[in-house]
Amino acid sequence: MAHRAAGRRLGCLPAETRPGQPLLAGLRMMARRAPGRLLREGIDPAPLMLGNDRLGDCTSAGLGNHLRATAALAGFQVAVRDADAILFYERATGYTPADPATDRGGVEVDVLACAARDGYALADQTFYPAWGSAAPDDLNALRLVMAGMGAAYLGVQLASADQAEGGVWDTTTPGDQTPGSWGGHCLLAWSYDGVEDESVVSLLTWGGIQRATWRWVRARIMECHGLAWRQLMPAGEDWDALAAANAAFLEGEAAMPG
Repeated sequence: MAHRAAGRRLGCLPAETRPGQPLLAGLRMMARRAPGRLLREGIDPAPLMLGNDRLGDCTSAGLGNHLRATAALAGFQVAVRDADAILFYERATGYTPADPATDRGGVEVDVLACAARDGYALADQTFYPAWGSAAPDDLNALRLVMAGMGAAYLGVQLASADQAEGGVWDTTTPGDQTPGSWGGHCLLAWSYDGVEDESVVSLLTWGGIQRATWRWVRARIMECHGLAWRQLMPAGEDWDALAAANAAFLEGEAAMPG
């Protein structure tokens, strides 16, 4: 059963890797220094709860909110309903509404692979992401994903100390700071005001923006992924490479017995 706390559910299972999963390291955009600041005050990513107050569907809600953040950067918005996020959660994880015991959360790489293969369906359109992973301990890579791909799709190990609402998540706040003592969660890294340990990162989660320090991110992160939506992303060399890596991974998945 996914973890819960006052209308905020968790549902990111421990980070896993799959043979041949797409990686971001070879992309041209990853071979440079990330900007010292990524300020987006004039852009509203308009994150939604998408059922994550009652289900452990954060991995699906993260995809829906990534779509909305990407659209906001381009000056428009897409409608994502709770029903869309929950239906994808069913398809990607095996959750069955009639059986609450199946609300167990999801493995991020498997959820991403499902979206790339089958799409993330909305009421009037289905979106297909291409994705790749970066080393979670490489904060420069994480910032490059934020700057170049709209937002970073993260898996974090939340501590019990993070349950306090309001304020900035930090490793210096009172309470149990053990990563994972609350549980695993999927959220998006959206913007940052600097790159120092105490600089503040804006995270999209639970229908809002949660601020955290970079030292908190370093302490909690367990995985980092970048994704781009085929219908919203201009073509280019990096896009072609990412799409090819996704195609090879999905072909390998199809060839595996299972």
